[in-house]
Amino acid sequence: MHDFLYGFLTWFKAFFDNMLGGVLMVVKGIVLGIIKIFNLPYYFKIWADEAPNFGVFDWIFSILAFLLVLAVWTGVIFLAVLAVRKYIRFRRGIVGNEDLLEEIADLHRDVLRLTSEKERIMQLKVSQAGLSYDQFKELMESTEEPAEEQDSEQPQANLPAAPAARFTRLAAVDEKYIYYTPPVYERGMTLRDICEDMRNFACTNNGLYYDERTIRLMLSGFACTKLVILQGISGTGKTSLPYMMGKYFQNDATIASVQPSWRDRNELFGYFNEFTKKFNETDVLRRIYEAGYNDEINLVILDEMNISRVEYYFAEMLSVLEMPNPDEWRIELVPSSWENDPAHLRDGFLQIPQNVWYIGTINNDDSTFSVSDKVYDRAFVINLDSKGIPFEAPKTPAKKIAYSEVERLYEQAKLDFPVSREALDKIEKLDLYVIQHFRIAFGNRIMKQLKDFVPVYIACGGTETEAIDYIFVTKVFRKFESLNLSLIRGEIRGLIAMMDSLFGPGAMAESIEYLQRLQKMY
Repeated sequence: MHDFLYGFLTWFKAFFDNMLGGVLMVVKGIVLGIIKIFNLPYYFKIWADEAPNFGVFDWIFSILAFLLVLAVWTGVIFLAVLAVRKYIRFRRGIVGNEDLLEEIADLHRDVLRLTSEKERIMQLKVSQAGLSYDQFKELMESTEEPAEEQDSEQPQANLPAAPAARFTRLAAVDEKYIYYTPPVYERGMTLRDICEDMRNFACTNNGLYYDERTIRLMLSGFACTKLVILQGISGTGKTSLPYMMGKYFQNDATIASVQPSWRDRNELFGYFNEFTKKFNETDVLRRIYEAGYNDEINLVILDEMNISRVEYYFAEMLSVLEMPNPDEWRIELVPSSWENDPAHLRDGFLQIPQNVWYIGTINNDDSTFSVSDKVYDRAFVINLDSKGIPFEAPKTPAKKIAYSEVERLYEQAKLDFPVSREALDKIEKLDLYVIQHFRIAFGNRIMKQLKDFVPVYIACGGTETEAIDYIFVTKVFRKFESLNLSLIRGEIRGLIAMMDSLFGPGAMAESIEYLQRLQKMY
């Protein structure tokens, strides 16, 4: 036995001496290798030994090589330290999760223990009352169930659950106007007074300088259509003009910034979300709905309206605003009505009120789409091609002017300054000339706009010929751009002569300037 153990111990010692010797050699090799890698004194010594043989470039390349190797080892060490830190953090997370699971298991065991103790205590009390535990449990269940059923049935009998309102913002408008008291509106101002007052207000309160003609065109354009387009170069105050008007009438304009992604009317009015059962209401929708409650002048600005195609997202409104009967100005928002829908929403349809104007701003450049004749014919276009010239004006406060008062002034202007019979004859002759020589005619829509625009423009301080001139240049002669201008240059000269003979030399100044500009293009 002693010989056997002696042989085993001898073998065991030799076996592990060899194995541990190998491990020590590995460790020793690693340590010696690291020491050898970072043996800086040796590197400086060989530098000193070879220094007499070094030239300038030898020094430069040797230093760069040393720095490069040093940077590589620094990066290796940094990555190693980073890996160790991440591993430690990972292990801490695992340990933390394991501790959490152990705590949950402990809590679960405590719950089971407490439940067992509760049942044991209850059995002791029940046995004292002369009942078995099962009998007591059945008795408790039979007394609790009717109470629960009564509680669950009571809300259904007394308080029926109603579906949540899907138009939250419109419902807020309904609540706002429950106790609404109309303000005291300004009375007694003429259209000319409003134009002058508004121009002075823009100057003294907003630092905006508009000429009298621009304000006159804006206010007169409101009389003939609900869609106004302001176009021109950047920085001429296209967005600022309707914004200032909202301030002047003490009813701020709603600005809708048109996006290139707008493809349908949902971008303008919102849409019903089938998942949430809510209607995503836009600021424009809320403004249109609220306009049905008040007698204010409401302005909706479609900023950069041609950055997307107007015919896509505004198509339904273009059709609605053309209907002769305002009672038919309705847009379907939802296919059916709910009991708690807003008060002014009838069978899912929204009535478009008369006291809302839609003002679009347009920049004609490579980033925008061209506007079709369908839109231009239905809109009133104002060209803003020059910056305002500063002027002095008296301090002018804002005015609270009702929509009904402005409409009354429009109707009064049509009675006081109707388009003269002489002017209508001249327009008819000019129309026949344009049809004969250019194959372009304007229909009843433009003629109706002319008869609405001219009297109001005169009441605002302009002249009849100026108003007719502006309608022709923006509604009729604008269409010449689609013709082959190189073939009609001679005909344009005859047209200018025709206008001079009808209205007087140079009377149609804006139209003549526009036609001459077309001539110069070819």
